[in-house]
Amino acid sequence: QVQLVESGGGLVQAGGSLRLSCAASGTIFSTNTMGWYRQAPGKQREWVALITSVGDTNYAGSVKGRFTISRDSAGNTVYLQMNSLKPEDTAVYYCNRCSRVGVPLYASWGQGTQVTVSS
Repeated sequence: QVQLVESGGGLVQAGGSLRLSCAASGTIFSTNTMGWYRQAPGKQREWVALITSVGDTNYAGSVKGRFTISRDSAGNTVYLQMNSLKPEDTAVYYCNRCSRVGVPLYASWGQGTQVTVSS
């Protein structure tokens, strides 16, 4: 019974920063590759970033150089540091266990956390 809880979203001015957190409970371990996803109004959910159990990372081209994904092995928590935010980053952000190519693996998504970037 896995539950993923995202937090840290909010309203920020373009160029600002936010740090998102994903807390996982249930049968999820440090061996899992974890990813961040986002969905803007009227758009499909898209993969943003992932981190493997050994700390390897990968990013979507739209966020590379601006976002950083990290994880805390001690507690089932994954983070997304977002810098130089742009209005086009506005979306609901979700986390999920995923494959090494960013395919989400848990069928149930959390509530997500809203990120709104004003121009």
